[in-house]
Amino acid sequence: MRYYLIAGEASGDLHGAGLVRELMHQDNQAICQCWGGELMADAGAELLKHYRELAFMGFVEVIKNLPTIVRNMKACKQQIIDFQPDAIILIDYPGFNLRIASWAKEAGFRVYYYISPQIWAWHRSRVHQVKRWVDRMYVILPFEQAFYARYGVEVDFVGHPLLDVVADWQISPAFRETNALDEKPIIALLPGSRRQEIEKILPVMAAVATDFPGYQFVVAAAPAQALHFYHQVLDKALAKGPAADWRHKETGNITIVQGKTYDLLSQARAALVGSGTATLETALFGVPEVVCYVGSPLSYAIARQLVDIKYISLVNLVMDQEVVVELIQTAYTPARLSRELSAILSESGQAKLRASYAELREKLGQKGAARRTAAGIIARTREA
Repeated sequence: MRYYLIAGEASGDLHGAGLVRELMHQDNQAICQCWGGELMADAGAELLKHYRELAFMGFVEVIKNLPTIVRNMKACKQQIIDFQPDAIILIDYPGFNLRIASWAKEAGFRVYYYISPQIWAWHRSRVHQVKRWVDRMYVILPFEQAFYARYGVEVDFVGHPLLDVVADWQISPAFRETNALDEKPIIALLPGSRRQEIEKILPVMAAVATDFPGYQFVVAAAPAQALHFYHQVLDKALAKGPAADWRHKETGNITIVQGKTYDLLSQARAALVGSGTATLETALFGVPEVVCYVGSPLSYAIARQLVDIKYISLVNLVMDQEVVVELIQTAYTPARLSRELSAILSESGQAKLRASYAELREKLGQKGAARRTAAGIIARTREA
């Protein structure tokens, strides 16, 4: 059968890759086309559009890029018409994917959603759109099943795909050596994957480095961003001239590694993490973290009016309590970040967080999310 998948972000590419592999394993006639990234392409899908061309963050940024979004929508619909897939599989990325779902359902295509949009957080009326336009939802967070049930929508809770990714990760024994890292304990900096969030979040992370001379700070650079972009952000933040080597005492021993986030987390003593999937990835690697978020003032003001959740990190949302500290907007300052980092580096702070992480893993279900999702999609499509 033919499958057309749409992922608009790095995390969607990661989980989409697992799903592509399972589709091709369980259906030996599978042909996959996708919007996503290198991981989905490596898994066997034909990559038609890279997510780096799709990632617009915040209300203001989306409005500024509306012409591009409209062109992308038109191109996507034409590709679907040309490909004539047996199933369209949407992966998160709701602003775009729900519009495609509406059009595709009316055009007679079968539509599945893997990884629910966060409609439980804001714009809950979209649950009715999901009910009309999506043939089946495959959700990965335990509370999502109960949320949809309140609106009469049956969904499959398949467990979280990160359980497989983290459990199967092969740690590189030469990570420190190949990235010129010494034996000091590591503080991982995960400022996000979009340019806008990196420009706002990374400078504050870098500013606290000098408060911890006994540690080395390592930035996890996203594969979709050029290394010189990170150098520019750090140059500006630290008021330094251009430099090719960021391992300087005066910068708190900051190093940049690219495409090595999981290797980095496997070696880290603690992490400073932008909101999003990375907060959950960090927890599943057992790394104590502080969650950081800052957006444009206008986007944040709009979000506060629309978003109805107690927390911004997936760790706290799943646990329904503040397990990890969240520093949001004006609370995100070097002084506060330094204080919270000190707390999670203490023996008691480390022990408390790791105990909570063990409970988090249990709540996230069992491994095999992509396998169960692929099996469900294949079975339902063949029955149609």
